Amino acid sequence: MLIKEPIRTCVGCRQKKPKTELVRIVKEQKKEVSIDDTSKKSGRGAYICLDEKCIKQALRSDSLSRALKCTFDEKTLAAELRKKAGHKNDQTSQGNG
Repeated sequence: MLIKEPIRTCVGCRQKKPKTELVRIVKEQKKEVSIDDTSKKSGRGAYICLDEKCIKQALRSDSLSRALKCTFDEKTLAAELRKKAGHKNDQTSQGNG
């Protein structure tokens, strides 16, 4: 039996992609915003591509703040996303060689 993969929309580029290709950002009850690696944390979530253009667009247009319905330290979150994107790129380049 075929299982359909959930589709989510990136808050940066607004493209619909499989959930596994995106990273979930979650606002927990304590108003803390963090990256949800498991996609199982409770709280309001938004999805974003690990692409530099998407990260910049989401922060510049405040679409991430609107999706999470809160304000947060954008510089810290952007640094975490870029760090995660770097690790993802390292893993994909290792698989090619």
